[in-house]
Amino acid sequence: MAKINIKNDRLIEAYNQGKISFNPEQRDKWAKIYGIVGNHSAVHICSWTKTNIKNGPACYKRKFYGIDTHRCAEISPAAAWCHEACIFCWRPMEWYSRVTMDYDEVDDPKDIITGVIEQRKKLLVGFGGNPKVNKRMFKEAYEKWPSHWAISLSGEPTIYPRLAELILKLREHPETRSIFLVSNGQEPDRIWELKQKDALPTQLYISFSTPNPEMFKRVIRSVYRDGWERLMKTLNMLKDLNCRRVIRITLMKGINDDDQSIEQFANILNNIVVDYIEIKSYSYLGQSRKRLSYENVASHDHVKNFAERLQARLKDYKIHNEDKNSLIVLLKNVNSQYLDFIPGPKAEQSLNGDARI
Repeated sequence: MAKINIKNDRLIEAYNQGKISFNPEQRDKWAKIYGIVGNHSAVHICSWTKTNIKNGPACYKRKFYGIDTHRCAEISPAAAWCHEACIFCWRPMEWYSRVTMDYDEVDDPKDIITGVIEQRKKLLVGFGGNPKVNKRMFKEAYEKWPSHWAISLSGEPTIYPRLAELILKLREHPETRSIFLVSNGQEPDRIWELKQKDALPTQLYISFSTPNPEMFKRVIRSVYRDGWERLMKTLNMLKDLNCRRVIRITLMKGINDDDQSIEQFANILNNIVVDYIEIKSYSYLGQSRKRLSYENVASHDHVKNFAERLQARLKDYKIHNEDKNSLIVLLKNVNSQYLDFIPGPKAEQSLNGDARI
């Protein structure tokens, strides 16, 4: 690897040792949005956390699953690395490097977690002087260990080869109550590795927003030629994963909401096993505004109508909850063994009859 002239000594060393790292231009751009951690990770204080600590509404995950919005750490161990370029992604994926990461090239999970805690405090500290802030909630958010870890911020976390170690390390801390992992399903072997190492998250999300390979190619735009097949492999293995499993459908009005799409979604969903299906409207935010229009945003009524039409074609799922603030409707598998609210980082802690909430 050619040596690069970078101002930061640590970055120079990272490049010269062949480590995966933000390039200088990426780093400057990402630092304006997120707290940068090490060479390739990031943390963010999401809008719901900011609203919640000012006595405003909490994230829908509080309503659905009982997570602590004000004590959430939204992170990514691969902030600028993804193998998809979804047209509905609000994140600046035009800055992404679509690459793989080798084990010897990446930061240690312990260093990532330590860096996240430090950067998160820096991002939160300014809220302490805001008179609108709930002092108790701010104190908990700032001083306590995050009780909820959302590995979902940006990029694709399954690219990070030490993901199992990261989840296991997070699980060790006594105040970690829940770990959510959001994946695009393009690395099924990495997800299977989590099972083999007993490192599955509390709740695993798989994004499934296009019901056929043609739409997948046009909307999701994976760098893999077999991207659709990779997603299907991931969906079909979900039945064998002993964690809470969620399908996330991003609903784009006029794109994936017609009767044919619903029929195709149902045909696939009826042949896999998950606990929840979240149907959430596309949000007209960030870079996605260059690719879609406000007309593609589905109202809550539109989301609810889609959910009802989909439910009518599903064998085992019923509408279970909704949150109008987030434009989201939740379906639950009538055979799911999990309670909604989460008392601990291992999924079996919320099994019916065994949970202690």
